[in-house]
Amino acid sequence: MSDCFSFDALNHRDTDRLGAALASVLTSGTTVGLVGTLGSGKTKLVQSIAIALGVEPQRVVSPTYVILHEYPGPVTIFHFDLYRVADDDEWDELGADEILEQGGISLIEWADLFRHRMPNDWMEISIEILSETNRRFTFNMHGAAKSSLLKSLQQKLGT
Repeated sequence: MSDCFSFDALNHRDTDRLGAALASVLTSGTTVGLVGTLGSGKTKLVQSIAIALGVEPQRVVSPTYVILHEYPGPVTIFHFDLYRVADDDEWDELGADEILEQGGISLIEWADLFRHRMPNDWMEISIEILSETNRRFTFNMHGAAKSSLLKSLQQKLGT
């Protein structure tokens, strides 16, 4: 097993299955950066993860205009959308570094815009649109830790 692999979702059910598998392996203190074009499924994947962790489905919406949603539960989820964050000053005003250090699971849409501010160890999920309903999720680990997380995820997905 390597520090990179892909999973193809044929429909929303497959994305929900992926989200449930991720929810079962993510631990407090994990940062996940989501990268993809508008409409690629970043928020859908966050919804699938959050629902699997017990968050009510109607609470999980894109934080595009508010930048950050916090979902309390057995493990707190911090859901960022960096699309409208202009620069490092706005990152600092948001208190993003402090939030990432709090623990919980941080799910960051548009992480590629602030790759230089991601923590040393984080999971990157790139989402590619293959067709109207098909998506390819490619997982890369950054930093020295948590490569076992990908191995566990692959086992959960049977890939």
